[in-house]
Amino acid sequence: MTIVAAADGSALGNPGPAGWAWVISDQEWRAGGWPRATNNQGELMAVLDLLRSTESRRSEPLHVLCDSQYVINSVTKWMPGWKRKGWRKADGKPVLNRELLEDLDAALRGREVRFEWVKGHAGHPLNEAADTRARAAATAYQQRREPDAGPGLIGTGAVRGAQPAPVPPPADPAHAETDPAVPTPALFDLLDLASEPTSSGTPTSHSALAAQPVPNPDHRTEVVELERTLLDPAVRGDARRLDELLHPEFVEIGASGRLRNREAIRAELLAAPALEADCEPLSVLTLAPGVVQLVYRCTARVDGESRRSLRSSVWERVDGVYRIRFHQGTVEV
Repeated sequence: MTIVAAADGSALGNPGPAGWAWVISDQEWRAGGWPRATNNQGELMAVLDLLRSTESRRSEPLHVLCDSQYVINSVTKWMPGWKRKGWRKADGKPVLNRELLEDLDAALRGREVRFEWVKGHAGHPLNEAADTRARAAATAYQQRREPDAGPGLIGTGAVRGAQPAPVPPPADPAHAETDPAVPTPALFDLLDLASEPTSSGTPTSHSALAAQPVPNPDHRTEVVELERTLLDPAVRGDARRLDELLHPEFVEIGASGRLRNREAIRAELLAAPALEADCEPLSVLTLAPGVVQLVYRCTARVDGESRRSLRSSVWERVDGVYRIRFHQGTVEV
């Protein structure tokens, strides 16, 4: 039996608070979004999440109703050429929304999918339902609250699609500390390890984290390698390399709970003694287009002793290059 679904996206400001949704029926639908994204990103994510959510029924044809010519042309006409050119357009410029498009390309493989353009806001029941839920998700992010994610696909239990992304921390560290509606930022530090006492207890296994598979699309692998680069003592002592890797709005919460901005951590890294450290990835998640979170276990050698910590970094793609924007670390005991 063919699965018929409508997929739609919405952005309040474009870019601005954005939402996406797909609808099969009033009993089967799903929605999510981001605090800041574009309408096209919402449209792409709606289709991507629909494909992921219906993976358990991949043997059934999928008929996608979509009012975005951009999405339909991207996946049915332009993508093969973009891939041949290394994800560049005919004029040589990088393709926008590459991460979402790469994930869509992977999700479409082996699936029988037909796209049909429908005119938006023209009374089509499924399209109107998807539009309403996408706008509701965008409005929720505008109001700094979680959107209604919906029931997902009947009979599949937990939905496989991407989870609604958390509100990113603001650029102003003072605001991050005082605004209770905004989650605490997550960032990068090894310096506090030198001042942390060594635990005499048995290390926690953290088996729940360790059991999570690490996805391996190219852009996620790139983030893992960049994190390892930042752990290299030679890089940490190189002002030019630090400037390339640290986002202009980088902020960090260290293991001791200290909050530091880019200038402070840059100065401390350049002045700190070199530390030997390793990165053991535990999970790599795409939070939003061009935004990837890496959770990993860090093992560092401090005064000849091994110190372990659990760390979370957020990397943001800026002008085609990933730069670390947030980091947080907690000593593992």
